[in-house]
Parts: sequence; C-alpha cells; structure tokens
Amino acid sequence: MNDTPARLLTLLSLLQTPREWPGSELAERLGVSPRTIRRDVERLRDLGYPVEATLGAAGGYRLVAGAAMPPLVLDDEEAVAIAVGLRAGAGHAIEGVEEASVRALAKLEQVLPARLRHRVGALQSATVAATRGDGPSVDPRTLTAMAAAVAGPERLRFAYRARDGADSRRLVEPYRLVSTGSRWYLVAFDLEREDWRTFRVDRVSEPFATGARFTPRPLPMEAAEFVRRGLRGRETYRADVSFAVPPQELPGWLREWAVPEARGARVCFESGDAPEWLAARMALTGLAFTVRGPEFLAGAAAALAARLAGAASTPGPGPAGPA
Repeated sequence: MNDTPARLLTLLSLLQTPREWPGSELAERLGVSPRTIRRDVERLRDLGYPVEATLGAAGGYRLVAGAAMPPLVLDDEEAVAIAVGLRAGAGHAIEGVEEASVRALAKLEQVLPARLRHRVGALQSATVAATRGDGPSVDPRTLTAMAAAVAGPERLRFAYRARDGADSRRLVEPYRLVSTGSRWYLVAFDLEREDWRTFRVDRVSEPFATGARFTPRPLPMEAAEFVRRGLRGRETYRADVSFAVPPQELPGWLREWAVPEARGARVCFESGDAPEWLAARMALTGLAFTVRGPEFLAGAAAALAARLAGAASTPGPGPAGPA
C-alpha cells in the first residue's frame, strides 16, 4: 500500500481493535516492510495517537488510552451499530441521554455515506423497542437537525404546534437543547417575537437550517434553569401520592420528593402534566400507589384503572407468548 495517508488510516483502524498487533502481521496486512510500519507508528504518535510498543518475540503495537479522545476510525458495521444505538436513545427523552448524545449522532450522520444512512434507517424502521421512555417520542432527525444548528450556529426554521393546538412557523436562533428526563426542549431566540422562547421538540416538525450564521446572544441564565422556570410558570397542581415501597425504590423522577412512611413513601410534588398522563406515568412504574389528592388526579387514576380492567376482561384470542 503506497498511499501513505490511506495506509495510516488503515493502520489506525487496526490498532483501535482491542488487541496487540505484531509488527510482522501489520506489515503483511498492509503490504509493506516492518521498517515502514515503525515509521508509520511514529507518524501516528506525532499526530497525538498514544501507540504503545512492547519488545521481544511476542511484542507488538497497540493503541492505549491517552490524555484526549482521538478520532475513531469505524468500519461500516461499527458505524451502523453506533448510529442505530444513538438514534434509539435520542428518540425518547430517557434520563441520562443528554445533549452530548444528540451532538454525537449529528456528527456521525453528517459523515455517513448514503449507503450506510439507508441501512441505519431501514434497520430502525424494522425494529420495535420493548421498553420506552416516559415522555413522548421524538424524531431523532429533528434532534440532530437542531443540534447541528446549535453547533453552527445557524438560524433555524420549523413548524410548531402550541399547547392549544395552534400551528405556526418559527424562525429562531437556536441556543441549547435541554432534556428534562421525560421531554426534550429547544431554548432559542425567536426573531419574529424578539424574545427568548422554549419549544417542546415533540411539537416541532420540518426543521430546516437556513444557512444564515449568527453570533449567539447571551441567555440571562443557564438553559436548564430557563426551561425549569418556564415550566413552573404554567398552570400546575400539587400531586400527593403514597407508594407501597421505600423512597430508595422509587424511580428517580419521584425519589427526590419522597418522604418515608410506615408502609412505604409519600410523594408530594408540583406537576403541569395532564392528570390522565401523570396517572399513566405513575402506573408505568409498576408500583402500587394511592392518590391522596387532588380529587381530579384520583379520578384520572380511577378512570385509567377502569379502562385497563375493561381491556383485560375483553374476551377473544390473544397472540401466542414467547417461544
């Protein structure tokens, strides 16, 4: 292999596998002499890749952890696997999947060849997850388009459906994507309204980066705090619920408000969610609970229980279970 840049990339790809490579094997794979392999290893070191060499008959080369994350060289299968995993995580605002995951997906999809992008889409469309996040699903392509516009920074157009169902078109300067653990939000400066706004990403469609660059404006507070204040400003109510397990066994979104009781834990917290949705979310924990108040939340839980009981008592053949 006489093309030095191509040979270096191939060598780097081999060294990124978790094993030690004898110099003779690398030379044979690349069709060069062991002396050329030694020179190429020095070139990689000069570029900042921490290649370690061991001496002796069983010695060889391997890439070790360094002070910084070097660029990865992925083969087709690895690139598809990572993209599918990141898309699956980004599609639901699961706690722990933060903006960094979306940025990584945006970077990867930007450089994926068309043939691999098609494979990623086909694999995801043919796959159904057995477990889902508590929040509404989000199109990963919407998240990656927004993440790329934030990184640009580049002005963004999109269609938006408000809480009351009103549709509008927005032109914004995107600032940050924020995950609350159940939903994704975009913090952006709305150019037509000349003010900062928070947009629920699951209500966004047709995102389009305009190509117009801008200098980001200073947000008067951290983006996460801006989202929290916006949520507190909406109509909320205080939910009062008892669970039949101790606080440490509650999911994270409930645990921080839990107070131990003789037979479990009592949780009191502010919520802006529709009572029906909050009742369903608590039911999805799989834990026994009792709603102490308010009355309309208890009614929503009772109505959900009645619907589920009715569905379970409906006669008819069901699908076969797992083999």
